[in-house]
Amino acid sequence: MEPRRPLYASLTLLILVTSSQGGHSKSGPTLKMDQALLTFHNQLTEEMQVFYTSDSCYKCVYQRLVTVKPNNNNASAVISTKFPLTLQVERTRNVTLCSWSQTYGEGGHYSVWIQMSEAASNPSCTNAVDKRPNNVHLPLLVGALSLAVIALLFVVAPYIYRRSCTSKCIRTICCQGPQYSVDDDGAQACEVEHNTAKAKPTRLRSLDTFRGFALTVMVFVNYGGGGYWFFQHAPWNGLTVGDLVMPWFVFIIGTSVVLAFRSMQRRGVSRQQLLRKITWRTVVLLMLGFCFINYSPRDGPYFLGPERNPTESESLVETRPRCGPLLATVADNHPAGDSVALHHFAHACTQLPHVNPRIGYLGAGGIGDNGLYPNCTGGAAGYIDRWMFGDNMFRYPTCKEIYQTTQPFDPEGVLGTINSIAMGFLGMQAGKIIIFYRGANVRILCRFLVWAVILGISAAILSKCTRDGGFIPVNKNLWSLSYVMCTGCFSFLLLGGMYFVTDVKGWWGGQPFIYPGMNSIFVYVGHSLLGFYFPFSWEMRFQESHWEWLFQSLWATALWVLIAYLLYRKKFFLKI
Repeated sequence: MEPRRPLYASLTLLILVTSSQGGHSKSGPTLKMDQALLTFHNQLTEEMQVFYTSDSCYKCVYQRLVTVKPNNNNASAVISTKFPLTLQVERTRNVTLCSWSQTYGEGGHYSVWIQMSEAASNPSCTNAVDKRPNNVHLPLLVGALSLAVIALLFVVAPYIYRRSCTSKCIRTICCQGPQYSVDDDGAQACEVEHNTAKAKPTRLRSLDTFRGFALTVMVFVNYGGGGYWFFQHAPWNGLTVGDLVMPWFVFIIGTSVVLAFRSMQRRGVSRQQLLRKITWRTVVLLMLGFCFINYSPRDGPYFLGPERNPTESESLVETRPRCGPLLATVADNHPAGDSVALHHFAHACTQLPHVNPRIGYLGAGGIGDNGLYPNCTGGAAGYIDRWMFGDNMFRYPTCKEIYQTTQPFDPEGVLGTINSIAMGFLGMQAGKIIIFYRGANVRILCRFLVWAVILGISAAILSKCTRDGGFIPVNKNLWSLSYVMCTGCFSFLLLGGMYFVTDVKGWWGGQPFIYPGMNSIFVYVGHSLLGFYFPFSWEMRFQESHWEWLFQSLWATALWVLIAYLLYRKKFFLKI
């Protein structure tokens, strides 16, 4: 489960409201990241009310932004630039004068002139840009280019080294006549390289690479993702990069379980020993979870004593289930499949339109859905969690900022666990496919593609390819059925692509993601407990743009990847 950190530094909309008489003040407040200054100039003889709503807030009630007094007065407000805003200027008696939707730029100064139109006798609203906004994507572009250059260097350096080593081996082999003196060390090095080339890895490199990639993205997201909204969790419905990480991990767990269990069965591990191993790992994971719940970096340093153990090899074996090739992997696990299907159906029943909003409501509550269900955040999922655990739950859900909710809500609640089990079951199918069709790489990739297409089409039908208008919207907070199918589609595509590149063709060794992937427990625990101390993070001084935050996020993520690499070189792996 991802550690959560509320982003207090970026409020959604109204931060500061100032009013002045006559001209426009040029100094203005100091703007921070994802903020812009919006000033309303009222040249009419009556008072105006300005209301707003965020376009990312589904059917939200308009909120009051500023009140602009008449006769050449103005009022300013600092607004958020994360999402498009719809603003509405109203006269007295709720008469709408003008309304518009616009995406404002970070650091920009904007003016809205409320005046009589020259062409007609009706008043109008004219928008103007007083100060051009910053290029919010420039830091991201520079960061991406820097990473691309570093990746290119890491690709070119081993290639040069291999060419050099190959030349030495050729000279050693070709110069073995009596007239030449042969260097014993060079011959030994050539022989070692030849033997190393013959050795085949026992682990599935694509799975370690996929795990490491997901973990690297998680660390980057947990450090704030540079402050960009698409690297953070969606406010309610929708899908961002931050929403993909956790289901990827659950998918990987399902695949790893199948491979590890089959490996242990081949080694003759009894069911009793297997049960003890599962129980022990469950207890350790629960204890780690309790540590995260009760610990905060403000409590002082806290360290865990890892054991120095190597990782288990996830060997592949050839087995053949008894049924047809297309659905063989599902039928081989038919008791588990039936159970997951039953749980899936029960969960879906709570996510269909229903008369009782506590049962069928899928919204965030608060000011959403025209304010009809302010205390029904999460519908049945939130109601069951509060009924079982009380109000002592996570009080900073992603919907709190925009939807202005007051109810606590945990995105990893009881009902969400049901669909997370289904996500793990999809990962098990990937493991079964790899085992069943071992050596037939084309069949493995084709079946990965079939699963991805089926899940993708199902998610598109349930969501109607919209954010909020589908039968069951894609929603990470609820772990909705469409969310599981959509992220399952991405999981099969990513694992299949990495399997083709690393295990089939050998074009890529999985670096650098394979290093945190083989030490995922250590990296996750380490960045959760120590991640908000120096040198991983610091108090940022330049808060008017994304530059420093993005640098900090990339720096901290790179440090943990480097630590994982050093531990890999020392053959130090934390396992439970």
